[in-house]
Amino acid sequence: MITAHVVYATITGNNEDIADIVTEALEDADVQVEETEISQTDPSVFENVDICVVCPYTYDEGALPEEGMDFYDDLSDLDLKGKIFGVAGSGDVFYEEFYNTSVDKFEEAFEKTGATKGAESVKINLEPDQKDIEKLDQFTAELVAKVNQ
Repeated sequence: MITAHVVYATITGNNEDIADIVTEALEDADVQVEETEISQTDPSVFENVDICVVCPYTYDEGALPEEGMDFYDDLSDLDLKGKIFGVAGSGDVFYEEFYNTSVDKFEEAFEKTGATKGAESVKINLEPDQKDIEKLDQFTAELVAKVNQ
């Protein structure tokens, strides 16, 4: 059975919603999945699963989630060769060039681990709407397909 771990950081609840959507889609694909909040999670959990997903928010002008800084710093030090990763997060287009930069930063951190990108990252403005849910379902399907390759 394919296994996955979805980690989220949230202030408003939007990224928990994103994580819930991804988790549900993984479960629907018969993936054994666990979902946890970033401050309660050590990135080493990714060493024991096939699919690694982070759902971060971007604070203010491009800042990473404060409660996730240790997680972010430690993630880059892991060896995740053979693992599939994906990043999906919420931000606010009000911040223009800083919109959802945490998604990019987490993608770069995963690349340093040797993990394989399983799907294009998803950036959502504020809370997920129906079109975003469809994007997240596609994102999840691509992650699962990459594991099965």
